[in-house]
Amino acid sequence: MHQDQDEPRGALTIRTLAMPADTNPAGDIFGGWVLSQMDIAGSIAAVERVRGRTVTVAVEAMTFIAPVKVGDVLCIYTTLERVGTTSITVAMEAWARRNRLADRVKVTEGRFVYVSIGDDGQKRPIPPL
Repeated sequence: MHQDQDEPRGALTIRTLAMPADTNPAGDIFGGWVLSQMDIAGSIAAVERVRGRTVTVAVEAMTFIAPVKVGDVLCIYTTLERVGTTSITVAMEAWARRNRLADRVKVTEGRFVYVSIGDDGQKRPIPPL
């Protein structure tokens, strides 16, 4: 993952609007809100691949590149980076569309690890494709 790119990598998984209630004292969108949106997107990608429940077990990397502003449309793109026996690593990029226009800027990137679990809450092997 690097910062000097023009186009997002991965599949567009969620889009959401940054609202005033999600700001920090400086008036920018709170980083924890962005992180939670990325966790939601990553879990959607993981659940689709494992065809079952998952839990977040690690945030391996998280880089805040630029602030998200109120009114930005936050678009999160996901790529399955690694599929193991019971865990799955999802790389993500968050891009902000400013003023609801076509221009967008990469604001955050990260890598989250999820574990496949069964209905009993225990680890479950990820089925083959």
